[in-house]
Amino acid sequence: QAQVVESGGGLVQAGGSLRLSCAASGMIFSFYVMGWYRQAPGKPRELVAEIIPGGSTTYADSVKGRFTISRDNAKNTVWLQMNSLKPEDTAVYYCNARHRSGADYGDYWGQGTQVTVSA
Repeated sequence: QAQVVESGGGLVQAGGSLRLSCAASGMIFSFYVMGWYRQAPGKPRELVAEIIPGGSTTYADSVKGRFTISRDNAKNTVWLQMNSLKPEDTAVYYCNARHRSGADYGDYWGQGTQVTVSA
């Protein structure tokens, strides 16, 4: 059974940093595009950052220059380093694994981890 499990959320003051981790299992990790999404109360889920198996990355404009996504295919793990956090970054953060050939071939979500940034 394929799954992804997030960890590393918490409460931090504005300007602080957090590092989220996502451990994948039950899949060929190097075949998957890994993404971090977030959902704030009353708002739709949005893409924060994405990294393809080869390492190229995409970021939401709101986090460019502050967040860094990385992966280690040998450890089946993806991270999201979040620096210079702002109160508007407060949300539940979700890890997603999507097969490189499309979601029909595999699309897995974690349970989410809460990130709260106080002013």
